[in-house]
Amino acid sequence: MKQRLVKVPSHTWVKEFPGEITVCDPSGIILEMNAKSVENFKQDGGRKLIGKNLFDCHPEPARTKLKDLMEKQQVNVYTTEKHGVRKLVCQTPWYKAGRYRGFVEMSLVIPGEIPNLIRDP
Repeated sequence: MKQRLVKVPSHTWVKEFPGEITVCDPSGIILEMNAKSVENFKQDGGRKLIGKNLFDCHPEPARTKLKDLMEKQQVNVYTTEKHGVRKLVCQTPWYKAGRYRGFVEMSLVIPGEIPNLIRDP
């Protein structure tokens, strides 16, 4: 499969955003990764993952779930914990001019204690 060259994100805030951001196209090809994402996936290739298919990076049953989410253009939000670090993960479709363009995964570290603010009047 021929790899595409992808332009580095032009949004400077994304580069140093304190959470991981990974963006793919509708077929699962990774288009962009910010610095935190590259760092988190360095053992898997880091920046070299750009242009690769993210389905190859996910074992079953996560691969099938992600394919289903992308086909249905559904949002998936969950928490996870690894090596004592808790994270909030949000996988969501992204659009350009109303046209489905792929998926974005954002992952943020959750501190030990966080307030839950109820905003109802």
